[in-house]
Amino acid sequence: MGSSRSKMLSGFNHNIKFRGKTYHVQTEDGGRKNPVIKTHVFLGGAILDSVQWSYEDILGKPSWQEVLKKRMKVQHLEEIRRLISGDIALIEDQFDSR
Repeated sequence: MGSSRSKMLSGFNHNIKFRGKTYHVQTEDGGRKNPVIKTHVFLGGAILDSVQWSYEDILGKPSWQEVLKKRMKVQHLEEIRRLISGDIALIEDQFDSR
């Protein structure tokens, strides 16, 4: 296997303003040795929500990196959707009430 097949793919990072606060949404590839897509939603350095999905099922298939990039994008956009729909703000409210 060439090095281009074994390196981690670049992820996605977005700052989203919602309800007067700036949230950071980050999605990253764990690499072939840890084939998971991780997405975190941060507020002020604290992780409010995390999602992790394995992509072991596509390793070794033709164009698996293209499929992986699409999965990363879908997962990233889904967390942004959850954020702006208020789902993650509900989680934040639970932290604030402690």
